[in-house]
Amino acid sequence: MKVSIVIPVYNEFRTFGQVLERVRRAPLPAGAVKEIVVIDDGSTDETAQMHGEMLGDVKHLRISHSGKGSAIRAGIALATGDIVLIQDGDLEYDPEDYARILEPIVQGQADIVYGSRFLGQPVAMAWKNRIANRVLTVVANLLYGAQLTDEATAYKAFRTTVLRKIHLECRRFEFCPEVTAKARRLGFRIREVPVSYNARGIADGKKIRARDGWEALWTLLRYRFVPRAQL
Repeated sequence: MKVSIVIPVYNEFRTFGQVLERVRRAPLPAGAVKEIVVIDDGSTDETAQMHGEMLGDVKHLRISHSGKGSAIRAGIALATGDIVLIQDGDLEYDPEDYARILEPIVQGQADIVYGSRFLGQPVAMAWKNRIANRVLTVVANLLYGAQLTDEATAYKAFRTTVLRKIHLECRRFEFCPEVTAKARRLGFRIREVPVSYNARGIADGKKIRARDGWEALWTLLRYRFVPRAQL
């Protein structure tokens, strides 16, 4: 079984090298092999230069700056694995959690797995982000019966066959609510597992802003009423 690790990157010069090293070292379930796919969303810092120096056999594509959602969609298109796992290009999420995230899919217990930051140990997160996350999770559960604790987690893994049945249109940070809404309306099973989390702020390079929270909320509301044939 091949696992494609899709890493969307935008101006992550300070952390990308460490992330890539951790991804390469990260253990997978027994018998699984790793494919790493890096999508540079038009970085304007030294990230692009780092790609050329360190990628080696990693699949790599540079696109014009369009947003994280566009980069994820480009990465999915390049992926050739049986499972696709999304990895941020910073140090908030730990690749040591890969085996835990992938196991329910490997064992046939889920179509999609979300790594929840709120299962297990308490999370140090800015109160504004925590409130926004809670609102989005509650809305996703009410509208789609998702039964989630962390709708907005960046750690999401999918059977590739399932992911390719979902018509994604996201450009920025609305990937999470869009894929949650469409996956649930199409009847796919989502399971959560606990993951570790090291929160960072805007000064550390975090790019999501308040308007992205409103966009995420609108995305959840909008796809509840879109005809199923358009999902």
